[in-house]
Amino acid sequence: MTTTQTAPRTGLGTASLVLGVCSLLAGWTFFAPVVGLCLGIASRSREPMARGRAGWGILLNLVALAVWILLVVLLVAGGFFTVWAGVSQSS
Repeated sequence: MTTTQTAPRTGLGTASLVLGVCSLLAGWTFFAPVVGLCLGIASRSREPMARGRAGWGILLNLVALAVWILLVVLLVAGGFFTVWAGVSQSS
């Protein structure tokens, strides 16, 4: 009689962490942190052995999302300022 033990699954947590690191260091698009955040949240409930990796993945993906949102807000505000300055000078 042989018993086989399967290794605990940690793929979602690892993927979340990898996407978080790559999103911050490589400046990946807005969608990679969203996917990494979803994977991290799913991993926290499904993979008890990957809670640390999932937690770090969630944190890094949230930081990457915050950077992207801040960048978009600054670009939009800069665009409005540029348009406003152009309109006020032409009057």
